[in-house]
Amino acid sequence: MGTPQRSIDWQRRYRRYLVLVDAGVVSWAVAGAFGVRFGFSNINNGQVRDVDYAVFSSILALVWWLMLGIWSSREPKILGSGSEEYRRVIAASAWLFGFVAVVSYALRIDTARGFVGLAFPAGVVGLLIARWLVRQHLALERSRGHSASRVLIIGGPHSAAHLARSLLSAPAAGYLPVAAHLPGAIGDRHSLADLAIPVTGTQTDFESILSKIIATNVDAVAISAGVNMHPHDLRKLGWELAARNTGMILAPALTDIAGPRIHTQPVAGLPLIHVSTPKLTGGKKVAKRAFDLAFAGLLCAVLSPVFVGLALLVKFSSPGPIFYEQERIGLRGTTFRMLKFRSMRVNADAELGALLQAQGSAGTPLFKVDNDPRVTRLGRILRKYSLDELPQLLNVLSGSMSLVGPRPQREGEVALYDDAAHRRLYVSPGMSGLWQVSGRSNLTWEESIRLDLYYVENWSLMGDVVILFKTFKAVFASTGAV
Repeated sequence: MGTPQRSIDWQRRYRRYLVLVDAGVVSWAVAGAFGVRFGFSNINNGQVRDVDYAVFSSILALVWWLMLGIWSSREPKILGSGSEEYRRVIAASAWLFGFVAVVSYALRIDTARGFVGLAFPAGVVGLLIARWLVRQHLALERSRGHSASRVLIIGGPHSAAHLARSLLSAPAAGYLPVAAHLPGAIGDRHSLADLAIPVTGTQTDFESILSKIIATNVDAVAISAGVNMHPHDLRKLGWELAARNTGMILAPALTDIAGPRIHTQPVAGLPLIHVSTPKLTGGKKVAKRAFDLAFAGLLCAVLSPVFVGLALLVKFSSPGPIFYEQERIGLRGTTFRMLKFRSMRVNADAELGALLQAQGSAGTPLFKVDNDPRVTRLGRILRKYSLDELPQLLNVLSGSMSLVGPRPQREGEVALYDDAAHRRLYVSPGMSGLWQVSGRSNLTWEESIRLDLYYVENWSLMGDVVILFKTFKAVFASTGAV
């Protein structure tokens, strides 16, 4: 067996990829904006102003490329998953063009607004698309066990098992657990925990633990909760790992907490972790509502011909109204009428109880009928590509729904909620949500609730953008469509 691939190898390779990709995109954006605004032929004609802009464009592209590096948008630890990479790309670009605007105003430099207005959006969109394509390639490699950091988990049996399962379930994150060391655990080393990875031992002394780290040839060591090690040994271990260029990761017992809510504060030499309370109020609430209105309004305008065509198809394909209205539970338990294109025969709700009873799911929170006989032929097509959901854009414009949020459910389903599930009602229901883009109706009720609660407690505007992007991908793939 060959030597396992060190993380430094793929990190260097992907840094080079991103350096070249970023250079190509910013050059394309700046050159394209220059060509559209001024025309390349004017440079050959020797027009002084256009030659000055050609020099300015070259400098702008170079500084833009440097800013992406300064903002650490190519940092290996943010590649592959999450929205932080995209956030840094946008932040670096916005700061650069904001600086250009401020300097132009302060020094009264007549910068062509058409040029800047073309270069900035084209470059940002191009960078995001390029980064997404690189991420898909990286995710494919990681799904095959490559281009990931090999991790040794050190901790208590239960916390180590939980951490191992979590990392194995998210290979795109780039952490591959290869073994676990359980200091002080009692019992047979192969049956101490429900682990899908080998257990190297239960020794608690520093020398034994270090020897296991060296033997496993890992890139990082993850210290999970319940680790039976003296604080001085942990500090000594950190020094030794730093000397060997091996990463050290502390994994607290907190689960389903997003990065922006976590803040560290050194107190008496201890890195205390503060977890902020999630609140979708004030400026955040206004930003989410403004985003909903702008994007839903744009979609309504663009998709208006599709609305008309689908309405005619529904009207003439089967008897009944075009739209189907159903009472759903929304923000803070309020009720509203949710709109859909009708995909079932008339009076289909009256048949629901008997169908659920027949398939044995009458008492479950998800009222879903398998191979539903009430769905029309056109309705199956509408549901496969989620076209029946389009009228909910009107619910978004009216304020009863949001573009992204937990899916609204019926009163009978909400009645089956436990205390944790009721937290879904802390935000407005959405046309799409985190669990829809993570498997949609193929997920279990418990998995769906966990993802919805994660969204509620870790909301961000960038997160909504990422979910919407994944929604389009899931709809076109018709994965788990309801």
